[in-house]
Amino acid sequence: MSEIRFDDRVAIITGAGGGLGKTYALEIGKRGGKVVVNDLGGKADGTGAGMNMADEVVKEITEAGGTAVANYDSVSTPEGGEAIVKTAIDNFGKVDVVVNNAGILRDKSFVKLSPEELGIVLDVHLKGAFYVSQPAFRNMKDNGYGRFVFTASAAGIFGNFGQTNYGAAKMGLVGLMHVLAVEGAKYDIKANAIAPIAQTRLTEELLGPMADTLGPECVTPLVTYLVSEACQQTHEIYSVGGGRFARIFIGLTPGWYAGKGKSVSAEEVQAQLDVIRKEDGYIVPNSIADEMGLMMKMFQEGS
Repeated sequence: MSEIRFDDRVAIITGAGGGLGKTYALEIGKRGGKVVVNDLGGKADGTGAGMNMADEVVKEITEAGGTAVANYDSVSTPEGGEAIVKTAIDNFGKVDVVVNNAGILRDKSFVKLSPEELGIVLDVHLKGAFYVSQPAFRNMKDNGYGRFVFTASAAGIFGNFGQTNYGAAKMGLVGLMHVLAVEGAKYDIKANAIAPIAQTRLTEELLGPMADTLGPECVTPLVTYLVSEACQQTHEIYSVGGGRFARIFIGLTPGWYAGKGKSVSAEEVQAQLDVIRKEDGYIVPNSIADEMGLMMKMFQEGS
């Protein structure tokens, strides 16, 4: 098995001043990659700013013999996203890898969540990933190569109390990943998402006694692989934490077809729910086209 290397590759890691992002930046730098260490340097709730966090990670990478530059722009604006990508291009000439890792928390139960607390979390997680990924995607498309990792969460994929804003943003990232995987396919641009379970400053109060077994470095091997040339997987979601790696997927059951031109009542839907929900024979669609293909097959068989 050949060593995974990032020689001549340029990686942008957002939120790389600590936690998961820092481990990714250090590992890619150690493996020969040129790294843009982006971090606003704020608190876990998104307030404040500073240069120390990004600077310290750059220092670690360079002292270990790697190459890195710091960037302090916020991902939450189009101008910030453009500036982050510009930092990579100005210093290293291109972008090959983007790990959308930057995030904040403003947890509240649904009935207590304010529009402002919804907006700021969407701005950083979902819009932030869009603002960084769009200019990076343009550059990758021109170069015919790219790798994206989006940081989703079980809170969005499965649900979690008190995380309406966070869960909505994180599931939005899954949708964004799916579209980039489809649009990037012919340019060798791969896009995948992870749902990490790790001890960071955002999660240390949530994990309780499990925290000690869920170090951020346990997530790093998967991300390192997913953003490498060796990775040929795309359009996929992975659960990762504590040394466990698993795939999460969205399946589509064959369902029930009433018949061509037949009107259906709510009562008939109720009567067929067991068939509609039956998991036997499901597929894992790679695009809307796969869903339409399954429907066409049923239409033809039922006509």
